Amino acid sequence: MRILVTGATGFIGLQLVRRLHEAGHGVIAWARDEIKARGVLGPDVQLVSAGSSIDEQIGRANAVINLAGEPIFGARWTPARKRAIVESRINLTGAIATAISQSASRPSVFISTSAVGYYGDRGGEIVADDAPPGNDFLATVCRDWEAAALHASGTRVFIPRLGIVLGKNGGALPNMVMPFRLGIGGPIGSGEQYVPWIHLDDLLAIIFGALEDDRMSGPMIAAAPNPVTSSELAKVIGAVLHRPSFMPLPALALRVMLGEAAAMLLSGQRVRPRRLEELGFKWRFSTIESALSDLLRK
Repeated sequence: MRILVTGATGFIGLQLVRRLHEAGHGVIAWARDEIKARGVLGPDVQLVSAGSSIDEQIGRANAVINLAGEPIFGARWTPARKRAIVESRINLTGAIATAISQSASRPSVFISTSAVGYYGDRGGEIVADDAPPGNDFLATVCRDWEAAALHASGTRVFIPRLGIVLGKNGGALPNMVMPFRLGIGGPIGSGEQYVPWIHLDDLLAIIFGALEDDRMSGPMIAAAPNPVTSSELAKVIGAVLHRPSFMPLPALALRVMLGEAAAMLLSGQRVRPRRLEELGFKWRFSTIESALSDLLRK
């Protein structure tokens, strides 16, 4: 297949492009910084400048995978950062959907990521795919982001709602484990909030499956079937690293550091990926113990 990928130089995108290439697919990377993209993606990936029209590339692609978006973690949500989070997701996704709808030669599938933040803070409630959206900032972003993708007509649209993606060389995991390596790790806030997560290998398997499986359509939870609380996650990280895991990060301190963005870490969703289970998806890493043992042990 000829596959157009946005966000190809990000944590997920880099691994996805490498595996697509290994599987024999042709990859077109939509890149804001072509020099950086060439350096990290290598010579075998076709690059297209984000400053050029996307319409022509859509017409030449068999599939489109949209991973682009300003990082949500790591900084306070100032008004400018909120605008960047919104615009980097909704504007580009809408432009892709419009180009697909207007193309004479449409791709067979449009895969556009979202997040389980769609559901808002749900406490201990078990949340399935069809649960209604929340009403906080991230839930609103996800709702509008998905609506932009679903405007694509004439092609199958698949929207994986991601949990926290755990992988070896980037993403959230290095920041999650750093306090434990320093001997000051522990749960966040009360420790009772659920942390939805997915191993990168399982996410890539879901995306590969969606390229071919017509049943994978619309929004689906893409998170492991066994979410854990922040306290449980801390215990497992500590056990795998053989480090202490009893020093909590108080909610007040987190709010002082991150402001409104602290809500991402102090709230959670106890999600259950029922649609993927009904389709027979086989998880390589269904428990946090198996995922972290794979990622953290040498």
